[in-house]
Amino acid sequence: MSDVAAIQNLVQKQKALKEEIAKIIVGQDDVVNQIVLSIFSGGHALLVGVPGLAKTLMVNTISQALGLDFKRIQFTPDLMPSDILGSEILDESRSFKFLKGPIFSNIILADEINRTPPKTQAALLEAMQEKAVTIAGHHYKLDLPFFVLATQNPIEQEGTYPLPEAQLDRFMFAIKLDYPSFAEEVQVVKSTTTDFTVKVNPLFTSQEIIDFQQLIRRIPVADNVIEYAVTLVSKTRPDNLLATAYIKNYLDWGAGPRASQNLILAAKTNAALNGKYSPDIEDVQAVATGILRHRIIKNYKADAEGISEEMIIKTLF
Repeated sequence: MSDVAAIQNLVQKQKALKEEIAKIIVGQDDVVNQIVLSIFSGGHALLVGVPGLAKTLMVNTISQALGLDFKRIQFTPDLMPSDILGSEILDESRSFKFLKGPIFSNIILADEINRTPPKTQAALLEAMQEKAVTIAGHHYKLDLPFFVLATQNPIEQEGTYPLPEAQLDRFMFAIKLDYPSFAEEVQVVKSTTTDFTVKVNPLFTSQEIIDFQQLIRRIPVADNVIEYAVTLVSKTRPDNLLATAYIKNYLDWGAGPRASQNLILAAKTNAALNGKYSPDIEDVQAVATGILRHRIIKNYKADAEGISEEMIIKTLF
């Protein structure tokens, strides 16, 4: 199949995927769109929202519709790295045998990731970056495709451990979930308070998803689009010559080079999902908020004046 035909096939398949997800998830189109972008780009996503917004249900539904193996890890203060990665045990023949942990799955839902200490959070770092884990000196490759979709509650900070910047930077998207509209909430209540059950059909194989990810990496990008993405990221750094007075006034730190890489990858995916064969500046702008939101660090002045990350990112355009 030629790349042009493959992109047309991807457009059709992702439309079917969104229809399948909509059987269970009411509304939240922007959130679903960003998760799908993240998956086909080969990135990870952090879902930030108050309890009860169907974050777990959404990840579960998406993994079913993608036809992928799914594991949920509930992050708690007493969770150990071995509870995620697995551990070596002594079997009957008195030799060490490795028992795989839940990380050996295609989609990992890291539920309330900020409830566990940094030591355990760090157990995910190698898996997210290298798609492999090292246990007792042995290197184990993870099955591909591999995604971490983590959830975080923004309001309850008691007994939580903020995610280190190095960990946050490994998430391609930080996705904010808001309350549903009145009409959507009515629809949710109608569909969830009866005995009617909906079956989600798997639409992809693991190999198909890997092929689509490789297809997206082959998409050509014009130099001016790459330069635009790098300029956008450079503008977030207060000590950079491109930074405006507004940025210097409200930001302590800007985004690193991984943000530029992710902007281009996600822009390619956004273009492909919309049937285009190369991304343009509009595609970069379409994905910029989710990619930069968790990579810029506001100062006390921004907090005092109620300036949000989204407002700062809008000024960059």
